[in-house]
Amino acid sequence: MDYTKRIMPAHILAAAGVVINEKDEVLLVKNNRRGWEFPGGQVEVGENVISAVTREVKEESGVDIEVGEVFCISSNTSRYPGYNGVKEVPTKLMLDFICRSTGGIPRPSDENSESAYFPKSRVLELIRMPSYLERYHAFLEYTGRPIYLEYVTKPEF
Repeated sequence: MDYTKRIMPAHILAAAGVVINEKDEVLLVKNNRRGWEFPGGQVEVGENVISAVTREVKEESGVDIEVGEVFCISSNTSRYPGYNGVKEVPTKLMLDFICRSTGGIPRPSDENSESAYFPKSRVLELIRMPSYLERYHAFLEYTGRPIYLEYVTKPEF
């Protein structure tokens, strides 16, 4: 096989955290495009996954965290047209972690109009994006073994 003409796959690696405070409430951020969700984002070049979760939560909400175990591994197997100058968004692998708040006060950011803690029972009524709902269900059903999810994002997502 001639590997000189083969293109290696490009994937985005992303990480997010379901952050729990001392009252057993969940931190959500209100994304300007997607609505309420738990904080997270892309792992940057040269960054490890734990540092990425910590950074993303702090950037998006102002909250400091301790990162715990992975509860969900998600694979978005779709590529779709990009936005903001990005030609195409590649496939994505997302790692979701259970995190504990260690300080900070929820606040808005450049990406989020609001950040707040909510009772676990209210989170399902606030999140409207299907992939975030499935991932939150994985958190609620977590029994010590991570769940694997696969989904396909449509361009309008």
